[in-house]
Amino acid sequence: MQPDPQRYTVTAALPYANGPVHIGHLAGVYLPADIYVRYLRAAGRDVKFICGSDEHGVPITIRAQKEGVTPQQVVDKYHAIIRDSFQDFGVSFDIYSRTSSKTHAEVASGFFRKLYEEGKFVEQVSQQYYDEKADQFLADRYIVGTCPNCGNENAYGDQCERCGSSLSPTELINPHSMLSGNQPVLRETKHWYLPLDQYEPWLREWIVEGHKQDWKTNVYGQCKSWIDQGLHPRAVTRDLDWGVPVPVAGAEGKVLYVWFDAPIGYISATKDLLPDTWETYWKDAGTKLVHFIGKDNIVFHCIIFPTMLKAHGDYILPDNVPANEFLNLEGDKISTSRNWAVWLHEYLQDFPGKADVLRYVLCANAPETKDNDFTWKDFQARNNNELVANLGNFVNRALVLTHKFFGGKVPVSAGFTPEDEEVLRQLSEFPKRVGELIENYRFRDALNELMNLTRLGNKYLADTEPWKLIKTDEARTATVLHVALQLAASLVTLLEPFLPTAASRLGEMLNTEKGTWQQAGRPDALPAGHQIKEAALLFDKIEDATVEAQVQKLLDTKKANELANAKAAPPKDDISFEEFQRLDLRVGTVVAAEKVAKTKKLLKLSVDVGLAEPRTIVSGIAEHFIPEALIGQQVQVLLNLAPREIKGIQSQGMLLMAENADGSLALMQPGHAVVPGSGVA
Repeated sequence: MQPDPQRYTVTAALPYANGPVHIGHLAGVYLPADIYVRYLRAAGRDVKFICGSDEHGVPITIRAQKEGVTPQQVVDKYHAIIRDSFQDFGVSFDIYSRTSSKTHAEVASGFFRKLYEEGKFVEQVSQQYYDEKADQFLADRYIVGTCPNCGNENAYGDQCERCGSSLSPTELINPHSMLSGNQPVLRETKHWYLPLDQYEPWLREWIVEGHKQDWKTNVYGQCKSWIDQGLHPRAVTRDLDWGVPVPVAGAEGKVLYVWFDAPIGYISATKDLLPDTWETYWKDAGTKLVHFIGKDNIVFHCIIFPTMLKAHGDYILPDNVPANEFLNLEGDKISTSRNWAVWLHEYLQDFPGKADVLRYVLCANAPETKDNDFTWKDFQARNNNELVANLGNFVNRALVLTHKFFGGKVPVSAGFTPEDEEVLRQLSEFPKRVGELIENYRFRDALNELMNLTRLGNKYLADTEPWKLIKTDEARTATVLHVALQLAASLVTLLEPFLPTAASRLGEMLNTEKGTWQQAGRPDALPAGHQIKEAALLFDKIEDATVEAQVQKLLDTKKANELANAKAAPPKDDISFEEFQRLDLRVGTVVAAEKVAKTKKLLKLSVDVGLAEPRTIVSGIAEHFIPEALIGQQVQVLLNLAPREIKGIQSQGMLLMAENADGSLALMQPGHAVVPGSGVA
């Protein structure tokens, strides 16, 4: 661990610009990074917060193909959505750049060229799948086949999403190209590789021996496992037409592999931000480099990117890589392909002005050491019970009572009792405790400690009861509210990394600005006579109907997924044509319909089938159709089904229905009106 850094370069994983960001991304990467950076700024540290859209790679081209647009149109669309969502959520990047920029192409090309010219790469010729109809080599994700482990017929060339197995394209059974549907062939192609195996001894010393104590257990454990299994050369180029072109002769039609290209985006973004001084934040030994990532990016940021930096020779190495685990949603793994997610841009539309509520819930339930679960009921409970009833209640009581009893001016203390002095002593300790937890990447504990300050304030007011005390001892009431307002003033600074909007509103109500972290906890932050403004609610309750609507949205998504993935039942045994000819299938018109008494499922229908008398049919469809709505509808009827008595009613046929995978029913109807009794051919 680097002692007393002169400055910080903090990066957050570049999100793929092939779709919006969701709460899993926020909880895993962007919220903890933002809390850390906001704290460093409040503590007076020199810090640059770097991020941007990862706009190259196969996911971009796949999305473009699905939407029928160009890759550039895809990245332009999602870059804007992601950038604006982060801004509205309060993620305080110093720059949010993109890897399709001119600067990035120059920096990435220069990085590759230096390693190439110094002989740091190895060239290898290998056989890879080629689509002869599309006339191009296929990236792993463009190859689909049957997983050899679980039998999933839609496994990708790099992974089976059903069983989670890592695969290579040649392991797939019956592989085919997503571009043409044809079976690909193997062809030779040349690529450049980063020889990770040559850096294995250095990595073992740097990670296993150098960072065992200060890196998170999950990060260290995954890195050690990779190193213990033995490292192998990894390709840094691919046969694609979307990405940064490989800048050497003989590499036409090849681009930099996205895993090599993307982390260089941190460097190019810093250069865009600080064109004259960017090197200080990447090459000076006094800079502390911290990468915030999700656990699926540990290997890239702890083994591969550091190896690239080491091979280059001019750059500092990451001091820490705090990676969180995964956040699940209502007991199920978040999945973009299944639309099982709470998308940030949709949340901000559905909950205007409540970015801080989501920040609070995601931090309080952060998956720092294990996978955690987000539920809408927990979201509601934390808002109502912790933000409204605890934090908001303390602030509101302190300010409202000050206006009510002392005209909105901080009252003069009449002298502190031991109880007051103990509260102020505890207040003075909070900045150090919260700050140390943040610096050790324990954001959930830091937030809980901060909420202990509001609990201290609420208990203090509950014990002293200034609303009653004013009747007998105005001077003592003045002291109590003076102390309470000092707690509230410290919250303006201490809240800011976690809930920046609430902190800003509280500062406005207290008519004071956010101070430095070192100034928080002072017993005289608001001097006597200081005028505060009218109190307003920092948070309001979230009602049952609001969260029920969100739960229903997820249920609708789950139902849509089930329907999309439903498979038809296997065919029944064959029948002869003669047997089929015995079926008398006709179109009829419903002329009457009513529920069968004392049943939930049965309807009694009268159907005109072109005969002298309508047919009476009893059908178990009462839970799917309103009787009155069926009258006048044309239906298909099996006319020669043997009569059967049901609930005392003689049923003289059967309605033909279609049943969806979710159990819902649909009438089998002709495309246009026909004469009742018309045969079904």
